[in-house]
Amino acid sequence: MNWQLPKINWANFFMDTGIIILKLTVIYLIYIIVKKVGFKLIARSFQKLEERKEISLGRSRTLQSLITNIFSYALVFVFIVTVLELFNIKATAVLAGAGVVGLAVGFGAQGLVSDVVTGFFLLLEKQIDVGDYVTTGSFSGIVEAVGLRTTQIRSFDGTLHYIPNRMITTLSNHSRGNMRALVDITIPYEKNIDEAIKILQSACDALAEEEPKIIEGPNVLGVQNLGTSDVVIRVIAKTENMAQWEVERKMRKVLKEALQSLQTEKD
Repeated sequence: MNWQLPKINWANFFMDTGIIILKLTVIYLIYIIVKKVGFKLIARSFQKLEERKEISLGRSRTLQSLITNIFSYALVFVFIVTVLELFNIKATAVLAGAGVVGLAVGFGAQGLVSDVVTGFFLLLEKQIDVGDYVTTGSFSGIVEAVGLRTTQIRSFDGTLHYIPNRMITTLSNHSRGNMRALVDITIPYEKNIDEAIKILQSACDALAEEEPKIIEGPNVLGVQNLGTSDVVIRVIAKTENMAQWEVERKMRKVLKEALQSLQTEKD
């Protein structure tokens, strides 16, 4: 028997291939345009809400991040289905007919549903907002985005952590209400404690008048601990949120200068 390869009409082949490539290009361009327009409309809508002060800045950024995330997932899904339809492939038939793929999707969906449900309650109960300083598990940092599946937390060394929402079993939010600035300062045993406390409190009162981020105090509580060669005196202040570290640095500088001036006067 003589086997002959079927003749290929190259003109039709290249024409059909060109049409498919053209359609794919058009679909992709439409996807890019819709994505950019959608992102701009979402951003503009929340910007108007912020200008009208109908929603807090942190809450606005959180919801904007979430809606943008949902929009991206929906758009990618429509894009994939459209491409499959272009090749006359039914997306539902693929998922239903591929037993192994369907099983894998089923197992993956369990984690996805858990992520979505956990993220929903995080937002519903207002446990977290973009810009909050939080601690969850071994991660601490500033929340940059709350997505449909993951929450992004940037630590203070610049590392960006992508945490699946289902992994957030415990959450500490350090950005709710005023915070506390705490400074422990040591003085030698031979120094007069009452006089040192008086000098430190005077320096704290002066700092409170010039630092608007201090809500209450600073107050010298007194002796906190007795060391082997010195006495530990504790000073605390109530500050605006996220200003506690700045205030602590200023308190250390002012208290050190106050004690130095006391030593200079005696010398």
